[in-house]
Amino acid sequence: MTRILAIESSCDETAVAITEDGRLLANVVATQIAVHEKYGGVMPEIASRLHVENISVCLKESLRQANLTFDDIDAFAVTRGPGLIGCLHVGLQAAKTLALLYKKPLIPVHHLAGHIYANEFVGELQYPLLCVVVSGGNSELIIMRGDLDFEIIGETRDDAIGESFDKVARVLGLPYPGGLPIDQHAKLGKHTYDLPKPHLDKDSYDLSYSGLKTSVINLVNSLKMKGEPVRLDDMCRSFEDVAVGMVVEKAIKAAKDFNVKQVVLAGGVSANSYLRDEITSKLKDSGMNIIIPPLWCTGDNAAMIAKTAEHLYPRKVFAPLTLGVDPNWRITDWDKF
Repeated sequence: MTRILAIESSCDETAVAITEDGRLLANVVATQIAVHEKYGGVMPEIASRLHVENISVCLKESLRQANLTFDDIDAFAVTRGPGLIGCLHVGLQAAKTLALLYKKPLIPVHHLAGHIYANEFVGELQYPLLCVVVSGGNSELIIMRGDLDFEIIGETRDDAIGESFDKVARVLGLPYPGGLPIDQHAKLGKHTYDLPKPHLDKDSYDLSYSGLKTSVINLVNSLKMKGEPVRLDDMCRSFEDVAVGMVVEKAIKAAKDFNVKQVVLAGGVSANSYLRDEITSKLKDSGMNIIIPPLWCTGDNAAMIAKTAEHLYPRKVFAPLTLGVDPNWRITDWDKF
């Protein structure tokens, strides 16, 4: 029997989870969205301070839910990166302290690997598979030919898709985070605004969102200067069609080119209903298995970190207590620290 306590603090959620041989015993998430909403995005310094305030409460609540004590834990896992450096430090220091105090292994986990392995709460991963990782800070297409075997075949050349959703939402006067309100308004609108699609090599699996985001911002400002109304629903529909369409187009191409058995969505933007519907409909007759993660584990949470740690624990992927965070940690270097 193996019990793992995991901590996630890479951005604006303080989370702690406990698993026992793959079974989720506790999953606690303290979100900071209400605090950051007034700024239209995450304020790193404020986020770090709130993690300090929340971490002890989350640890205590996780033990209560699992009906365990720290002595019952076999290993402590923690998100080492990528993420906001100050936020990562809070989680890592908490995990290192517990590992030192209770003389248990410390397991460093890559944040994006966590998002990918969260899909195991839905079904078994089948290799080779394509991971479509889309979140506020990351946009990557990853091929996995086996357990913990990551090959990045495509990534954003500038901004991440989630960030573009947030920035567009802000200029449209929608609340943070921007993904859900844009998705909701898009359902009511039509694609009437002509927005540019990046001119990328047709054989590339890379993505680009800087130009699209800037075009929407410039278009909205131009309309306002002319005294013309911005048709909110139509703008959201037009933007989402292009933004999500890029991901779907590249993902379908990669899935076929690499002849994968399975396609999995991962990351906060995987909650987008249009993305879910498009991936499902376009691959329904492909013979490929599709895993769509439940909404509860699309955002940042520690359950996904614990799930990944379950794969690292048997391999004894343990870190020394001198471990530091790495805000730019590449998923291909998951075992290098």
